[in-house]
Parts: sequence; structure tokens; C-alpha cells
Amino acid sequence: MLRTGKEHLESLRDGRVVYIGGERVDDVTSHPAFREAAKTVAAIYDMKADPALRDVMTFEEDGGRHSIYFLRPKSRDGLQRRMEGHRRIADFTYGMFGRSPDHMASYVTGMAMNPGALPEPHGHGDNLVKYHRHIRDNDTYVAHAVVPPQAARNPEFYQRKNIAAPTLRVIREDDDGVVISGMKMLATAALYANEIWIGNVIPLAPDQKKESITCAIPCNAPGLALWSRKPAAVGLTSEFDSPLAWRYDESDSMLMCENVKVPWERVFVHDDAPLSRDIYIKSAAHCFGNVQSCIRFWSKMRLLLGLCSRIANATGADQVPAVREKLGEMAAIEATIHGLIHGQINAFENWPEGYVCFNHRFMYAGLDWCTQNYSRFIDELRTLCGGSVFQMPADISVLENPELARQFDAFWQTPQADSLTRMKLFKLAWDMTGSEFAGRHLQYEKFYAGAAFIVRGHSFRETDWAEFNALVDNLMASYDVPNVGKRVAAE
Repeated sequence: MLRTGKEHLESLRDGRVVYIGGERVDDVTSHPAFREAAKTVAAIYDMKADPALRDVMTFEEDGGRHSIYFLRPKSRDGLQRRMEGHRRIADFTYGMFGRSPDHMASYVTGMAMNPGALPEPHGHGDNLVKYHRHIRDNDTYVAHAVVPPQAARNPEFYQRKNIAAPTLRVIREDDDGVVISGMKMLATAALYANEIWIGNVIPLAPDQKKESITCAIPCNAPGLALWSRKPAAVGLTSEFDSPLAWRYDESDSMLMCENVKVPWERVFVHDDAPLSRDIYIKSAAHCFGNVQSCIRFWSKMRLLLGLCSRIANATGADQVPAVREKLGEMAAIEATIHGLIHGQINAFENWPEGYVCFNHRFMYAGLDWCTQNYSRFIDELRTLCGGSVFQMPADISVLENPELARQFDAFWQTPQADSLTRMKLFKLAWDMTGSEFAGRHLQYEKFYAGAAFIVRGHSFRETDWAEFNALVDNLMASYDVPNVGKRVAAE
């Protein structure tokens, strides 16, 4: 089944509990803080259902047609098809929606290719395969919350106070399922999703068995609440003045659970701390999910490169040799992630058995590249903007006054662009570099996959060090020790 945008919006009116500070939000599809982003998600669903994009965005399996990101590829062509589907979604949102519907779906799909990574008695691979089929057949949007709150990382603090740590854990087991309570972060895009995957991508201590729960729950589950950070849309006056924040704030929420019941068929790992993280690494899950991240980042880099070029055009700086050199450098940086993404496909791995996977090393190289280069790109765009972003009227309402509009048109036009086009361009650049929305993305991209040492730890794990060591050893073995060396050795 392929869901339409209208059907998805209707699915969000399900009685979920959402808070902005102390305000209870009854309907995210109509609340001014969330409604435009909800429309963006609905438009993604409509794009996927467009007959003109049928071959790009969907595939056939088990007698039905499904979103391409549920495809379990068996050849390089399947990986290519997944990439093209991810790119369509990423380009549609200019890379601003990191946790779009294809993100967590890719994690689940990667696990469904290797259910043996969830062995009994603590893993439930059969449940996982059935869950993949469920979200595939219903075109379900799944978000995730897979990191403990920072406050929970010092359990001794809570032991001294004789109170329970805030991290989410199983508090009871019943015949029909488990009951969970506590907090998880960071449920990005959960306000616009149908279900939330709860798990652990950060290693747990061996004795944290009850915290190891990995499961899926609907966003309107009794006892579940989503506490939103300050929405970017709060206080905005128009799409013209805030073109990115207006439509593309995917929102981040803390996940709060109080006695939430999870049926056994939605439990995937229980009472096994190491396994709760290993399921992502020992299956294609972590790779598939982060390939989507790299592709989404590439779309954002393309927008940034275009902005750098247009800003240089608008100020006439593109005629300065040093600026043209800088634009060439930025173009080379954008081309790097382009190449890394295609390398992940061309150097694919025949794994797990019966399927193929993107190249793990190249994927982690791309992920590290992304976390290291976003700030650099933003700084270059900020430099090209200079003070121009501060030389614009406060907002587009200036055109409502005929005399102000006349003066604005006369004094803000340049040989490169008319006044309105200049203002539109610099408002867009500000929303990318200096607004609160821009600040969120600067922080978001820096820690998208965790701290740098975490990403590089994955890279270390996936590197065949024996191969590289052998290059050195074989080279040294290919030439003789000089006579003087032999005398020294003999002595």
C-alpha cells in the first residue's frame, strides 16, 4: 500500500500527547508551530505516490507495491535504486529533513535482511521480520529514540539520592508484554511519524539488562508523551522571511514514557545489554540508515553550494579571482561527498547471505566527512554574505506601504539583481547561516552520528588493518638487509 499525503495527515490526528513547554498540542497538523512541516511530510508521501515516479520511488514485492526504502537489495541495481529514492526525498526537502520517512525504515530493512543478528532467547528476529512487513505494507512512518538522556549517564548520582535514573527501562513483565517507563532522546520527527522505535545505539553496561529493551510503539500509546524543543516556526511572520524554518523544521522531542505497555510481538531485544546495540552493527541496519544520512547531507551541500554561487553573483564578488578560487574549492568539497556516495554502491559487499550491502568503510568515511565539513561550508557562505544580510528591511511588510516600497525598490536594487530578488536571496541565506533554525542545523550536523570519536570508532572497526599492515611487511620483506646490517645482526 502506498499512502497519500492526505491519508498521512489524517493518521497524525490520533490523540498523541505533545507538549511545547506547558502547552498541550491537540493536533500537530493544525497547530501553527507544526502544521507547515506536517504538510511537507504529506507532500513527501504524495511524491512517492506520483505515477510519474513509480519506477524510482516504489518496488513490487509479495503482490503489492511499496516505498523503495523497504527494498532488501540482492544486487548492485537494488542499492542504486535505494540511493535514487533517498535522493528524491532529500532533494525535495533540500536535505533539511534528516529523519524523513526513509531513515528509520532503512534501519529496520537492514535488520530484516539478517534476522539472525537477533538470536533467541533475548533477541526476537521473527518479530523483526514481521514488523518490517507491517511497516512496508502500511507505508508507516517510523521515528526513533535510541539514546539515553545525558542525565542518566551517571547512575551513581541517582543511587546517592535513592531515586530511579531517568533512562527508559522495563519495569514489569506480563503475559501479554512488557511495561516501560523513563525517558529517551532524541525523537526527531516523531511529531509527524506513526510509530517510534526505542533502542540503544550507545553501548550499555552488562548489568543494564532492563534498559536494553528494543521495541516499537505507536505515537499515541497510552502513557507516552513527546516534549518538543522550541519549534522554529514560533514567531515567524512569513515564508518569504524564513523560507527554510517555515517548511522544514522536522522538530526534536524528548520521549517520556510512564507505564507504557508494549506487546511481546513488538519486542525485538530484551534483557541483553550487548545485543541491544549489536543488532545494528551485526546486520546492515547501521549502514543502511547512515547511507540515507550521507545522501541527505549531499542534498544540503548542493543547496549550500548554489547559495555560495548566487550570493557571490548578487554582490559582484564572483568577478574577484580569489572568490572564484574559493567557489572552485567549495565545488570540489561538494563533489567529494558525491563520489563517496557512489563509491558505497560501486564497492558493494555481498552480505548478509543472499543480499548485498553498501560498502561499510566508505559509508563511515562519508559520515565522518559530513560531520567535519558542514561548519566549514556555513562559514564560507557567511563570509560571502558579509554584512549584506543586515542591510535588508526587517521583513517583507515593507511592501505594504507604497512610499516605503518605492524607496526600497529604488535604493536596494543593484546591477546584479532587483531589490525584491536581493532581499529574497539574503533572507534565504540568513535562514541558512544565522537564524535559530540555522543554529539548530549547525549543531545537528556536528553531532548527527554522535561525537567524532564515535564515528571514527566505527571506521576503525570496519578497517581491515591486517591488509594495510601486510603492505608494509611485504615491502620490507622485498629487499635484503645491507651487509653492514648483517654484521650488526651477527654481532
